[in-house]
Amino acid sequence: METRHILALSGGKDSTALAIYMRDRVADMEYVFCDTHKELPETYDYLLKVEAYLGKPIVRLCDDRGFDHWLTVFNSYLPSSRMRWCTKLLKIKPFEKYVGDAEVQMYVGIRADEDREAYISSKPNIHPAYPFKEDGIDLAGVERILAESGIGFPAYYDWRTRSGCYFCFFQRRIEWVGLKERHPELYELAKSYEKIDPATGVEFSWNQRESLTDLEQPARIAEIKERHAKALRAEQKREPNRPLMEVLQEVYEDESDEQPCFFCHT
Repeated sequence: METRHILALSGGKDSTALAIYMRDRVADMEYVFCDTHKELPETYDYLLKVEAYLGKPIVRLCDDRGFDHWLTVFNSYLPSSRMRWCTKLLKIKPFEKYVGDAEVQMYVGIRADEDREAYISSKPNIHPAYPFKEDGIDLAGVERILAESGIGFPAYYDWRTRSGCYFCFFQRRIEWVGLKERHPELYELAKSYEKIDPATGVEFSWNQRESLTDLEQPARIAEIKERHAKALRAEQKREPNRPLMEVLQEVYEDESDEQPCFFCHT
């Protein structure tokens, strides 16, 4: 059986850099994007730009029932780091359906300077490959690939360092603030998903310790911004010559030790 070569783009910097890196190395590469229909506008714009550079279509894969259907199935239990049903049902399952029983070499954009594994699929016919790890390409290498290609970073990197849905529970608080300031309509939609069960009093919110209603209060936003600015100043003072992107990455990683989902955040 002939092996298919597939690269899943997330709309983030690493998977995009890998697509550029592999473009002339694997002629029959297939490019896919698992679309939840809840992505940021900047992500969709970026994918069109990447698609034009690759000279091949990026196949959009999606679950036709959508996020809201599955949220009802889960009785309004929002996805979280402990229960990532969104990744499984809206990203992995559509990918597995697309692949079928074919033997697949799946190219994963995890860098040489990262210590994490990809949560891809348990199907035995899907075999991950890590070109960046094998070739020693780190964050600086990814930045160089994006710069030299002219693609650059997605526009959302001005305020957020990960791709994914606009309401992703992996967002740091400063990124929620960024969403409110840049896409207030999406912030309101995210807020509308938060509920309190009238029978039990249990709150379903994107953040485990703080609702979006609480987070958007002016005094709280000011506090979040000041804490973030303080962390940035401290990191820049510690290593003054580091590029801002690397400084931001370090600050964000210090704020959370949760490992995001590969399909959403590469």
